[in-house]
Amino acid sequence: MRKSTSKPPRSLRERALGYLARREHSARELQQKLSAFVTEQDDLPALLKDFQQRGWLSDARYTEQLVHARKSRYGSQRVAQELREHGVADTLINEAVASLKQDELDYACAICRKKYAAAPASREEWAKQARFLQSRGFGVEVIRQALKQLALEQNKDAVRDEE
Repeated sequence: MRKSTSKPPRSLRERALGYLARREHSARELQQKLSAFVTEQDDLPALLKDFQQRGWLSDARYTEQLVHARKSRYGSQRVAQELREHGVADTLINEAVASLKQDELDYACAICRKKYAAAPASREEWAKQARFLQSRGFGVEVIRQALKQLALEQNKDAVRDEE
């Protein structure tokens, strides 16, 4: 008969390292995950500070990773909101938004091209496409520019087809 091999309870440090080994976390996000496992002898703030000093836990790195993962699908407003929810500092959020705004119009156009076969032909279609882009976190001005650019591209294609 086999003996059951029960694993000893993992320490808070081991658990935190396991989380960080899988992906980047913000300090607040990791604190929330670990708070359910804190015992009397654990000092969670000291552990998080130690990880930050060693460079294992970095809000800047987390911000960079999240922006890279989201920039081709979402606008700067949505990414900024997600960063706020994860407790990232406003200075890091402002830097991330500034870098996202450089290519935001290109991403909005690409998303719209992928989702819709043609530029909006009526007010209702324009509003529908605008709402979609707004739900993805793009600002009003970017939406206007993207839909205008798509209409211009479609008109150029139509002129070429006639020639």
